[in-house]
Amino acid sequence: MRRFPLVLWLLSALAVLAMPVIPSKAQIITITIAPPELPVYEQPAIPDPGYLWSPGYWAYGPDGYFWVPGTWVLPPTVGLLWTPGYWGWRDGIYVWNEGYWGPHIGFYGGVYYGFGYDGVGYEGGYWNNGVFTYNRAVNNFGSVVIANVYEKTVIVAPGATRVSFNGGSGGTTAQPTPQQEAAAHERHIAATPAQIQHVQMASTNKALLSSANHGQPAIAATAKPGVFSGKGVVAAREAKPTAKPTGAAPMATKPTGMAPGTKPTGMAPGTPTGVTPGTAVQEKKGPAEKDHAILKGETPPKTEAKPRGVTPPPHAVQPSPPAAAAAVKPPPPPPAKPAAKPACPPGKTMTPAGCK
Repeated sequence: MRRFPLVLWLLSALAVLAMPVIPSKAQIITITIAPPELPVYEQPAIPDPGYLWSPGYWAYGPDGYFWVPGTWVLPPTVGLLWTPGYWGWRDGIYVWNEGYWGPHIGFYGGVYYGFGYDGVGYEGGYWNNGVFTYNRAVNNFGSVVIANVYEKTVIVAPGATRVSFNGGSGGTTAQPTPQQEAAAHERHIAATPAQIQHVQMASTNKALLSSANHGQPAIAATAKPGVFSGKGVVAAREAKPTAKPTGAAPMATKPTGMAPGTKPTGMAPGTPTGVTPGTAVQEKKGPAEKDHAILKGETPPKTEAKPRGVTPPPHAVQPSPPAAAAAVKPPPPPPAKPAAKPACPPGKTMTPAGCK
């Protein structure tokens, strides 16, 4: 009887050894094609206080790259922040580096995911005494009332692009900072079950394949993980580049994916919503009240458009109408001089009747 447990254990061990070894995804996938550019989309409104934003990204499956929509997620515990994953070029192939939860934001390849993830760190908010405080300049609150908010303008770094990978040809050139290196050695927590289910659902949705949507997925972002239909689902929109001269400072524009009516990232506090993305708003001193009135939605005064660089012709000066002439009598003419009388011959005297 004592030998029975030993025999049972040996049989179990042999059964385990006989099972085929299933290699991990990193072992069976060798990707030599760069992931597509990040699509342009609006951030859906936060569903409730306490949710944190997880940006969308391109994942890889048996049928190629597919889009994992950005979504609002609940952190696994208080005090943790989400460091997004990123594609990195390594030894001739593209390797996916998984995202993770941790007390600090680590390195995510310098990829500009937007909505506070501007390549380095996170500007969307921070934890304060166990409560997450949101940056209203970055997050879309919709109709949800958020009590703990602040406002901090986020300046988009010059050269920020929609490139979705680090290193290699055409990738970002960012390198980890000492702070990010330290964050990489902290205790991390993997994606939550809701996040994992979110990725699995995206992998089975044929419309999210890059080969099907050509870089513009119809489900670019969702309000909650795994909810791919109904209210809160946002589609990608076509990117319209704004031409600007070489060397010019970046304009204050609406960042990738900002919700309609939300203050664009990078604009100064007080800038009104509704300004066309890519339009530089200039404030003037002195008689600037008219300019501000136009920005606030007031009807601008009608002015005559004049072409730049052309000197307007001088206005013809209209003579003033003459005043009514006063009724004044003209001065009397000078008295007429008497006509000269002819002289009398010698010996004659001039009389009124003539010479006598």
